[in-house]
Amino acid sequence: MEKNNECLCCGVKFKDGVDLCQECMTIEWSMHKLAGYVHANADDKGFWDEERNVGELIALIHSELSEMLEAYRHGNKRSEHINASAVEEEMADVLIRLFDMAVGMVQNLPRATMLKMAFNRTRPRKHGKEF
Repeated sequence: MEKNNECLCCGVKFKDGVDLCQECMTIEWSMHKLAGYVHANADDKGFWDEERNVGELIALIHSELSEMLEAYRHGNKRSEHINASAVEEEMADVLIRLFDMAVGMVQNLPRATMLKMAFNRTRPRKHGKEF
């Protein structure tokens, strides 16, 4: 007899012996692949020639978030580098830095994201806060 499961990530019901539906497994796999590509590029460009300082890596992610705020404050014009808005470019920089840090520190960010989404599905509206 097949067991009915509920996807940890999205909550969809399916029949299989795993904890993620096919779509969420594909997303997790794609995140792993993208993270690997991001880290390989950073490594190729010399950013991992020496051991990285965790505090510095976090500060660099924070700097990208600050640049995103500044892009928004300045009207979110088109990026000068890619075919996207300035805010989108900075969002991409945040993800790139997160993926690079995760792979470089051997952290499973895609799986942790799926597990955190599962946890967040159990939380109350606005997580019980006002905003």
